[in-house]
Amino acid sequence: MTEAPTVTLSHGSAMPRIGLGTSPLNDADAERAVATALELGYRLIDTAENYRNEVGVGRALKNVPRNEVFVTSKFNKRWHSVDGARQAFEASAERLGVEYLDLLLIHWPNPDQDRYVDAWQGLITLREAGLVRAIGTSNFKPAHLQRLIDETGVAPEVNQIQLSPVWARTVERDFHARHNIVTEAWSPLGKGTDLLTHPTVQKIAQAYDRSPGQIVLRWQTQQNIVPIPKSVNRERLAQNLAAFDFDLTDEEITALTALDGTSRPPADSDHTGH
Repeated sequence: MTEAPTVTLSHGSAMPRIGLGTSPLNDADAERAVATALELGYRLIDTAENYRNEVGVGRALKNVPRNEVFVTSKFNKRWHSVDGARQAFEASAERLGVEYLDLLLIHWPNPDQDRYVDAWQGLITLREAGLVRAIGTSNFKPAHLQRLIDETGVAPEVNQIQLSPVWARTVERDFHARHNIVTEAWSPLGKGTDLLTHPTVQKIAQAYDRSPGQIVLRWQTQQNIVPIPKSVNRERLAQNLAAFDFDLTDEEITALTALDGTSRPPADSDHTGH
C-alpha cells in the first residue's frame, strides 16, 4: 500500500499531497471508488454538498479509522452566513457519518450574493470550536481572498481551484504562496481538454515510462499543488497515487506550464457558482 507525503497547513493540520475527487459520482459509485482508494492508500477524500454523494463517501469511510483519513467537504451559497456555515457543517457531518471534518470549504464565492465574508466568519467559528480542523475556500480569486483577509484577519488554509497545465493559474498560485495558502487542484488532469494526449505530455511520459496522468500530477506535486483527480478505475487510482517517486526537470516543468491558455478558459467564479 502506498501513502502520499503530507503538507502542513497554516493552522497545523497535515494534509496528504494528493487525494481522490468524487465529482460527479453518485452515492453507489462514490462508495466503491472511495473504498478502493482507501484500500490502495489514499488518505485525502474530497466531496461536497453539491455532489450529492456524501452518504456514499461516508459508507466507505467506515472501512478505516477516522483519524487516518483527511475528509474534505464544501457547502453551497444558501449557507453563506455565520449560522449557515454551522448548519452546513452539521448536515455534511451527518451525511458522512463523522463527528468532525478535516477541511470545510466555501464552494464558490458567489460575489453577486455578497455573503462569503459572513460564511468565512462562520468557518472561523467552527474551527475555534474544534468541529472543523482546517478551513478554506474553493474557486476564490485573489480579490475574494484579499477581502477575507482584510475583513477578518484570517487567510484560508487552502484554496481549491480548477488547475492543470492548460490552466496553470500562476497569478493565483503566487497570491496563495504569499499568504501561506495551499493550492489544491480540481480537474487536475484537464477534464474536457486534450491535455493528456498533447505531444508535450506524451513525449515526457515516454521518457519516464509513465502514464500521461502521472506526468501531469507530478507537474503539480513538484510545485506544491495538491491535486485531487477523480477515477473509479483501480489501475488508474493506483497510478495516480504513485506519482511521487520521480522528478521532472525544470525544463520539463516549464514546457508543461507553457501549455497554459491552450484550451478553453477555466470557470469564472465572478459569474459561476452554487
